[in-house]
Amino acid sequence: QEQLVESGGRLVQAGGSLRLSCAASRRTFSNYAMGWFRQAPGKEREFVAAINRSGSRTDYADSVKGRFTISRDNAKNTVYLQMNSLKPEDTAIYYCAARALSATMRGPDYNYWGQGTQVTVSS
Repeated sequence: QEQLVESGGRLVQAGGSLRLSCAASRRTFSNYAMGWFRQAPGKEREFVAAINRSGSRTDYADSVKGRFTISRDNAKNTVYLQMNSLKPEDTAIYYCAARALSATMRGPDYNYWGQGTQVTVSS
């Protein structure tokens, strides 16, 4: 079973940047497509970004396009989410997820989830 541990979330001012990391436990990390999702208080979980197994293809939610960048380092079993120009509406718990097939934007398609890391953007 794949274990995922997110880190990097914290309080940041609007306009600032953060880089989230998600470390995977298994050496077969490169076999998994990875996604980032978020859930704000009182809202449903939503897709943020996804990356395929090789890192050659990425997808983003419209709300983060041009501001967020997903990347991965298969040698380090880690996926990243670089978040720039943060807005208060980006405040949420951010989760990484793994899927042993192609990347999708649908949360239920992912097999493994981390515990999440809190990102708070103050205005």
